[in-house]
Amino acid sequence: MMSLKIYQRYISFIFIKNFLIIFTALQFFYLGIDLMQNFKNLPNSANLQILYALYTFLNAVNYTLPISLVIAMIISKFNLIRTNEIIAMYALGISKNSLIKPIFFVSIIITFFYISLNFTNFTYSKEYAYNILNHSTVATSSNNLFLKYNNNYIFIQKLDPFKKKAYNIRIFNIKNQDLRTITKAKSANFVKKYWVLNNIEIIRKPSISEKNAKLSKISYSHYKTLKGFKPKIIENVYEGKNSFSITDAYQAIKLFLSQNVNISKIKASLFAMLIFPFFAPFLNMILFYYLPISNRFFNLAIASSVFIFISLIVWSILFMLIKMSLNGVIKPEFGIILPIFLLGSFATYLFLKNR
Repeated sequence: MMSLKIYQRYISFIFIKNFLIIFTALQFFYLGIDLMQNFKNLPNSANLQILYALYTFLNAVNYTLPISLVIAMIISKFNLIRTNEIIAMYALGISKNSLIKPIFFVSIIITFFYISLNFTNFTYSKEYAYNILNHSTVATSSNNLFLKYNNNYIFIQKLDPFKKKAYNIRIFNIKNQDLRTITKAKSANFVKKYWVLNNIEIIRKPSISEKNAKLSKISYSHYKTLKGFKPKIIENVYEGKNSFSITDAYQAIKLFLSQNVNISKIKASLFAMLIFPFFAPFLNMILFYYLPISNRFFNLAIASSVFIFISLIVWSILFMLIKMSLNGVIKPEFGIILPIFLLGSFATYLFLKNR
């Protein structure tokens, strides 16, 4: 039992070392290519240039981390084959399942860490980098937004999602196809779960059934409304963006589920952050069982290249399905959940087969 624990630590160390080397190399390769392409368009400010490099580096994690896990597994096993260590481990009675367990668990831990990043503003790093490159600012404002929320039609002249502020707001309340109230506010701040309107005026129009009634006006210094309608949700939904954090995507789905709004793109964004990253641990298991155990009958260089190529093909297909789901071509349940479920099922089958 003690030797098995030592072996697990040894395999984990090799896998983590190779993963860090490959991940770091791919990250800086991505950053270098991007900077070479966009260097002429960067703003003159050194601070913005550093921020652009930082956000581009963070955005690269979405592409490099999952595939780095798979390539690290392939290289780790081929290194064990080259040194004949894997043959020695099999000779000691260590099964294939015992060999893959430490790699699988490390992959799962790294995957969960990556998913936890998607609960934060890390998911907006691509958008921030784009804003710096094209507008010389981290966050931009949106103008002349017109949205529907429950029985309200909302006009916002200017929205600053970074500062969580809005300017010149008009809220038209409709009931039974009849305009009831018009709420005007010069500005508003999103505080916790509500929009707090400042210096507002509510104009109430009597219903059609009310005879001899007149318009009435009520003024307030502050007024809370539009619960849960976060600034980032407003901007992304209105402009058709697919960048959501997991929290924002969940709240957007919950918010618009009863609004007869198409939420397939939001679901696709949520599934891409929660479900897609698990392709790496599952693919690691599948490829591991098909990798050779000896270099006697294989050219290791060619074999490793073939398996890495297969990994890239699978990653490309899954990534293409995600893009199709985000664009509404196919349902996210079929484009994201089903392929990962099939990979997981096949990996489980191979694990049980080799017990």
